[in-house]
Amino acid sequence: MMEARGALVLEGGGLRGNYTAGVLRFLMERALYFPYVIGVSIGACNGSNYVSRQMERNRIVNTRFVGDPRFMSYRRLLTGGELFGMGFIFDTLPNHLVPFDFAAFRASGQRFIVTTTDCETGEAVYYEKDQLDDAALLTVLQAGCSLPFLQKPVRFRGRLLMDGGIADAVPLRKSMADGNRKNVLVLTRPVGYRKPVSRLAGLIRLRYPRLPGLCRAFADRARRYNRCIQQIEKLEAAGAVCVIRPAAALAVSRTEGDVRKLERIYARGYRDAAACEAVLAAYLQAAP
Repeated sequence: MMEARGALVLEGGGLRGNYTAGVLRFLMERALYFPYVIGVSIGACNGSNYVSRQMERNRIVNTRFVGDPRFMSYRRLLTGGELFGMGFIFDTLPNHLVPFDFAAFRASGQRFIVTTTDCETGEAVYYEKDQLDDAALLTVLQAGCSLPFLQKPVRFRGRLLMDGGIADAVPLRKSMADGNRKNVLVLTRPVGYRKPVSRLAGLIRLRYPRLPGLCRAFADRARRYNRCIQQIEKLEAAGAVCVIRPAAALAVSRTEGDVRKLERIYARGYRDAAACEAVLAAYLQAAP
């Protein structure tokens, strides 16, 4: 385990998250386990396998099944309103085909937090593993990956939830508020990236007229993301955070179905983490 206030913050990005999976593979091989892990969307899914010590599970789930229509299907999107087969991803895979080790996850001793967005208020809602039984964990992970237009909102404990990246794409502020003095961030965009205003921003109110919070958060997402990244870059320059990110844009989409491309960015994440090993060690060993 790292020192008591070390944190790992994992950005989302759909299947760009296979880059993060490669980074986590390297950390696991080095037995570098942070006591605090917070993730967004696929970052949370990848992070759960890091906490459960399942070194190969991210690679298997994120590459082997992408061509399976049970995993991703544009026909299902057109006929049923969901691109990803959430029942397959968050039930069949973890409970049957590629079992998730719930016991090891519970026994890890790490804090693990999933970021979601409350569709009615537009605010980020965070769920810790100790608040969730096994079934609830899978439900919250599903909610945290449910993007507008591509998936349906998830009802959980009186809230209607969607993708955490809408309200808090890189939850560094949450980690710092929880007292973490050392924060290592894994981002899926290169340095200097700024999010443009979504072309769907004008359609969000038409699609979700009864969810004003979601509409507000989605419309403001680019501004908040860019402000957050600007702050991260300042902290990085001052040596206050350590960031692992690709040097150039990953040549994959959020809904990438090309297994070879996904394997390449997985390998790239692993290599980038290895290249950062000395910098990471120096950062963690320095006085906060």
